[in-house]
Amino acid sequence: MNVFKKILLALAIVLGVILLGVAGLFTWLTITEYRPEPVETLAAEPPLKAEAAPKALDKDSFTVLSWNIGYCGLGRESDFFMDGGSQVQPLSQELVEKNFDGIRQRIQAEEADFTLLQEVDADSARSGGLNQSMKLRENLAEQSDAFALNFCAKFVPYPWPPIGKVNSGLQTFSRYQISEAARVSLPCPFSWPVSMVNLKRCLLVSRIPLANSEKELVLVNLHLEAYDDGEGKLAQSRQLRELLEQEYQKGNYVVAGGDWNQIFPKSEKSWPNTHKELWTPGYLDESELAEGWRYVWDASVPSCRLLNQPYDPADAADTQYYVIDGFLVSPNLEVEAVQTLDEGFACSDHNPVLLTLSMGE
Repeated sequence: MNVFKKILLALAIVLGVILLGVAGLFTWLTITEYRPEPVETLAAEPPLKAEAAPKALDKDSFTVLSWNIGYCGLGRESDFFMDGGSQVQPLSQELVEKNFDGIRQRIQAEEADFTLLQEVDADSARSGGLNQSMKLRENLAEQSDAFALNFCAKFVPYPWPPIGKVNSGLQTFSRYQISEAARVSLPCPFSWPVSMVNLKRCLLVSRIPLANSEKELVLVNLHLEAYDDGEGKLAQSRQLRELLEQEYQKGNYVVAGGDWNQIFPKSEKSWPNTHKELWTPGYLDESELAEGWRYVWDASVPSCRLLNQPYDPADAADTQYYVIDGFLVSPNLEVEAVQTLDEGFACSDHNPVLLTLSMGE
């Protein structure tokens, strides 16, 4: 066998090994793909402090805080490859810990009755295995909570370096009793093979009993599709509205809050999209709402920034802001106040939004 044939044989062997490895990886990822049921009952965890037994909601006015905490890896120092940046993983574990501590402190200081969090890691390579869900439970030990996975993959093989293992989701905290919690699957716009390692979006529905009433406060924590062609967000929004309307027809008070990945009506006047060549959200349409329902947001401060570069507020030409975090509330609730809290994107690419509501008839 001459040298040329030996080289060809060696290359064929190497190529065969690579193809076999890729086929094995795809087979393993397909077998281990996270496949949630359409509706799953979740554990409504009691407070870690046994003496802080939660009770039925016994006041007319209450507060709801919503915050996409970006798995504590997307603070002011970070960019992200899907938004036009270069980073896949946080720059360091120290930054993850720093961001977590800042987020924890703000949540504790706000003392909201209910807190809706998105992108909370439970055990992910991107946040160094820090169980943020459990650590938050420990720091909010007087509150009950529920957690729903929406991103669960044994290994995400792209880009490079790869994202790796991900276990992340939505978490709702409550100073009052959560009588029931459920994970409701949303339509997935992606097909195989992308779907096997992509997010499986969902709604985290928590039911809060009301004192001296058969009605309930229904809280819906959400994080809708981001990097689709727009059809995914529309389908998920339709399913959400149907669920909310069903709960309202039962006589319940309903609040949906979180990261919509869609621009709230009229907010683009305050924060125009000047980088449409990069990531562009969808748009929420008030005309699609049933009578009396309201989107609630605050455009005085942006709720999200583009992760095309580390945060530099002085760089107006290359920094893009959005208002994509807020709420949808039922007609029987009165909006007293809503405020986007200006955290300067220190610990996350999103700012928290605080809503104050009171119950009508």
